[in-house]
Amino acid sequence: RAIMKAHPEVKKLMGMDPMTKYKVLVSVIFQIGSLHILRGAPWYTWLFCCYTLSGSINHMMTLAMHELSHSLGAKSVLANRLLGIFANLPMGIPASASFKRYHMEHHKFQGEEVIDVDCPTAIEGWFFDSAPKKVLWCLLQPAFYALRPLYINPKKPGKWEFINIACTVVFDAIIVYFYGIVGLLYLFIGTLFGMGLHPVAGHFIAEHYVMNEGQETYSYYGPLNWLTYNVGYHNEHHDFPFISGRNLPKLRAIAPEFYDDMPHFHSWSKVIYDYIVDSKISPYSRIKRVTMDTNQIDEMNARGGLVR
Repeated sequence: RAIMKAHPEVKKLMGMDPMTKYKVLVSVIFQIGSLHILRGAPWYTWLFCCYTLSGSINHMMTLAMHELSHSLGAKSVLANRLLGIFANLPMGIPASASFKRYHMEHHKFQGEEVIDVDCPTAIEGWFFDSAPKKVLWCLLQPAFYALRPLYINPKKPGKWEFINIACTVVFDAIIVYFYGIVGLLYLFIGTLFGMGLHPVAGHFIAEHYVMNEGQETYSYYGPLNWLTYNVGYHNEHHDFPFISGRNLPKLRAIAPEFYDDMPHFHSWSKVIYDYIVDSKISPYSRIKRVTMDTNQIDEMNARGGLVR
């Protein structure tokens, strides 16, 4: 409200980014092209490309899904859902439909016990309490993001989950037909690499882990924003979730007095390093709150959550 009062021109930044669909299309084509080029490549070349190229592009697709979950890639909700599923295809596993449901709750109920499944569980905090274990935690990030919602706040699958699954199975079958199981592994393992111990995955920690006492959300202003739809502008994103990633740097430029003096990061790799070696930082380093009772949570889940 303070930003809007001081800079009413911020309203002009709101709305979808027409370039998103082209970025997604080029990324999907790039992944398929990589499969063709890497046919018969030595295992070390394949592994290097799987980590660097497939990992980076597939993580980029998770953040395209993030952008599309806010309906910032097309004019209609339907088009955004379909584009999100398309962006999801090269990842090898269905995620877009479920991600949208949980992510909307993360925004409305950030840090809320049970509801915000972005927060690690108490078991994670208890077990991953040393540097070697935190390295393992980083490697296992894809598993935690996939399984934590099923453990903390399971939701009954809706029609969009089934559409997402069907599209993914068909795409995976086509990849296996033309490029064999190795082709599918290139995409799937690339997803695991990209969401695990990988520079772009530093945003998982950087966004909401408490690195400075009392500050819950942090922005990142480094070059990897070019690959990640500017998700690093995270304070800006949470203040204005209906401004596309493309316009978030413009928001900061318009209202620097609100953002420039807040603690922020310039390296996601440094964030990962600090998380691992600093004994004061762990999966416990998230702000949790309880503002809803069990009946309210049950009522919301009975409706299928905020988004079906």
